[in-house]
Amino acid sequence: MALEVVTGNHAAGYALSVAGEANRNARGVCAGAYPITPQTEIIEFASRFKFTKGKIVPVESEHSAMGVCIGASMTGARSFTASSANGLSYMTENIFTAGYYRLPIVLACVNRTMGPPWNIWADQGDALLMRDAALIQFFCETNQEVLDSILLGFRLAEDHRILMPVMVSLDAFILSHTLMNTELPEQELVDKYLPDLDLPHQLDYENPFCVGGLAWPQETLSMRVDTDEAMQRVPQVYEECRAEFKKIFGRDVGGFFTPFETEDAEIILLTSGTISTSVREVVKARRAAGEKVGMIKVRTFRPFPEQELIDCCRSAKKVGVLDRNCAAGLGGIFWHDFRAAAHGRRDDLLIQGYLTGVCGGDVTPDLIEKTIDDLKKRKTADRPLWKGIDV
Repeated sequence: MALEVVTGNHAAGYALSVAGEANRNARGVCAGAYPITPQTEIIEFASRFKFTKGKIVPVESEHSAMGVCIGASMTGARSFTASSANGLSYMTENIFTAGYYRLPIVLACVNRTMGPPWNIWADQGDALLMRDAALIQFFCETNQEVLDSILLGFRLAEDHRILMPVMVSLDAFILSHTLMNTELPEQELVDKYLPDLDLPHQLDYENPFCVGGLAWPQETLSMRVDTDEAMQRVPQVYEECRAEFKKIFGRDVGGFFTPFETEDAEIILLTSGTISTSVREVVKARRAAGEKVGMIKVRTFRPFPEQELIDCCRSAKKVGVLDRNCAAGLGGIFWHDFRAAAHGRRDDLLIQGYLTGVCGGDVTPDLIEKTIDDLKKRKTADRPLWKGIDV
């Protein structure tokens, strides 16, 4: 396994490509490709890759890119694509379609601010538009986590107990264009980890059947129930995929979330993505000063690990949720889901939302320090605060 200094886009493109190549003895690989800053390098990497069987298909739009993936996946090919921001929103119809067709497509999302006005910097609002889709979602802190999550994502998505698309998100520029030491596994190891795709409802020329036709309400409802049950099975299957990943690649991809100094913490910050790196360093400094402060990095947004997160906050009196996104009139989406998870479980927990780094703003140690100070003095929770201070 080679340790190289690569960007997040390189790591994502490499992982998608070697995963596709691993299906060469079955139906091969096929991906829809359309450029958008800052994800374009991902698709460019895959387009240059010499696949044994299959190809990257350039199309006229993001909607068509996911359409190609749907068609390819339904024939048994391993399929993937990548997008950002408005391109991702243009894919929305087909992302929902892929989920309801129960297709194991992997999507790399480079989190970018939705326009207008046009803004190419990090904001998770694009990925979180898909929060109600039948779509497993991972958010990454490092380039290694991007690569590992994509590989694990294929194995998880293709498991017959799941059969659902996976989206792996990385912050624009902070990860996508930043160089980091990253272990790039050889094709042989990836082949060992990813068995040939065996799609149980693969289209068969000799035995044709209808897909996506008109269904009565009760029939459609039964399909939604099946999808919901599959999403509930994700945690168990994920842990199996995680264990096999560690066995083959020699490192742990990590769980749905990662606690840090939470055992006796009275104040906990809930984070996701690259903000977690800065928060961890501030928590270390506060701990050194004798303060009972901790943090939890949430890696998996769908399914959302409700009970497990609440259990991890058992010693806490206050939780501050740092969201790099904002739903107008509501606040941060991680904050909204965590607050809902706490209802009826920890009604004594003060939960305050902070809108930090929205639209690509820097989340500095000083800003995190001010957020902790604000949380410490609070007697009651307020509406979500922009950048950690009320305006």
